[in-house]
Amino acid sequence: MQDTNTTTMRRSLLKAAGGALLAGALPRTLLAQEQRQFAPKPGDWKGYEVVTKVNLQNPTGASTVWVPLPAIDTEWQRTLSNNWTGNAKSMKVATDERYGAKYLVAQFDAGVVPALEVVSRIQTHDRAEDWKHGKAATATKEDLALWLRPTDLMPLDGIVLKTANQIVAGARSDEDKAQRIYDWIILNTFREPKVKGCGIGDIKTMLETANLSGKCADLNGLFVGLCRAVGLPARDVYGVRIAPSAFPYKELGGKPAALQGAQHCRAEVWLKQHGWVAMDPADVTKVMRQETSEWIKDADNPIVAPVRKALFGGWEGNWMGYNFGHDVRLKDSQTIKQVGFLMYPQAESNGEPYDSLNPDAFKYVITSRAL
Repeated sequence: MQDTNTTTMRRSLLKAAGGALLAGALPRTLLAQEQRQFAPKPGDWKGYEVVTKVNLQNPTGASTVWVPLPAIDTEWQRTLSNNWTGNAKSMKVATDERYGAKYLVAQFDAGVVPALEVVSRIQTHDRAEDWKHGKAATATKEDLALWLRPTDLMPLDGIVLKTANQIVAGARSDEDKAQRIYDWIILNTFREPKVKGCGIGDIKTMLETANLSGKCADLNGLFVGLCRAVGLPARDVYGVRIAPSAFPYKELGGKPAALQGAQHCRAEVWLKQHGWVAMDPADVTKVMRQETSEWIKDADNPIVAPVRKALFGGWEGNWMGYNFGHDVRLKDSQTIKQVGFLMYPQAESNGEPYDSLNPDAFKYVITSRAL
């Protein structure tokens, strides 16, 4: 694990040493990249229809399919409707008792080739926190207690607590603590494109092995765990990118004709003067690793800087959240029983699970359209 102050100092020195050369030596293409903007702003609600089609491949007996349903109604997302059709013998909505995550359970007889279509309609908009002005945000201790608890993949003691305390040492406010943890994630972790899906989110193992790489479930999960460890209520929000970015960042949007693989989890932290605030350090690391053909390793790079600034307190509304759930128990499952988080369809046939991260073999397709 790197020391926060050392890392920051090293980056500052490198920036200062190279600053005099950059202005006169940058190629025209890089100078053009300096003009990139990423500035989501709250505005009108935008409507989307998201369709998940499942045609389960090679069933070997009775089958069950679980499809996550958007079940979020907040200041930034409205869930309007969820409807479904298919050849299942039964279809019902189940709800996780602790976190309220909802999902469709479809059961199919042996000899039936399962076919299912789920249509969800939502409204969403951009988020951007007004840091200069607080707002009247209220929550009871009981409401916030859930977002301070450990989970199976997110313990809050041992190395997690030790690391969190080191990061926030000397911080004078909750906002300062959140900023330090956010910056620490960006400066000390990195996105690993080879990780399947969104990663596992086993933050204790990440810290113990000093392998601070992964994808959003790993990196934003680590952000949430570190926040909780120092008393900041925080939560992951599991969802899927449903539209291209309105800004010139290809990696921060989804392709509406094929959204399988576009799953993405974000984070929120509760700050006393602001309420639930949007956070997404994992997407900063994604821009650094994948937005250009070369891995950008400077978080102050002009391509990265506007994203780093905006995603502390905001995010773009081209994304649909499903739920806030951890350790979700799947009802009527013989083999899967529980998943660390639910943002991918799940299935089993004759007691054998399907790989939810292999949509072509599963098979499922997710599409969206603006309303």
